[in-house]
Amino acid sequence: MKKPLNELQQLVVDAATDKKASDIIILDVRTRTALADYFMICSGRSKVQVQAIADNIQERSYSSPFKVYIVEGYSTGNWIILDMGDLMVHVFHHEVRSHYDLERLWGDVPVIAELSGS
Repeated sequence: MKKPLNELQQLVVDAATDKKASDIIILDVRTRTALADYFMICSGRSKVQVQAIADNIQERSYSSPFKVYIVEGYSTGNWIILDMGDLMVHVFHHEVRSHYDLERLWGDVPVIAELSGS
């Protein structure tokens, strides 16, 4: 961990790790975009796992002060985006993630957290 996670970041990381998400990274994009303050990127190994990660994040948010406002890409299960206001969550199928390589695209922003897994 680079620095302590805020409550929303921790909720999303916990929900993703519960479903065995791998290669979790949180980027601080506040100085680069108005879309969100942070991006979380993680991977799953199958369409079903990618959807399960997204489902668990949504389920955890129901009983919290944080909400998922928009979900995109759920039906394909290749790249699901969950807009949670301050945090934009990108759940990728691992092969699709390497193709888009968001870490390289946003490579000049601070990394808040980096967790390996599965």
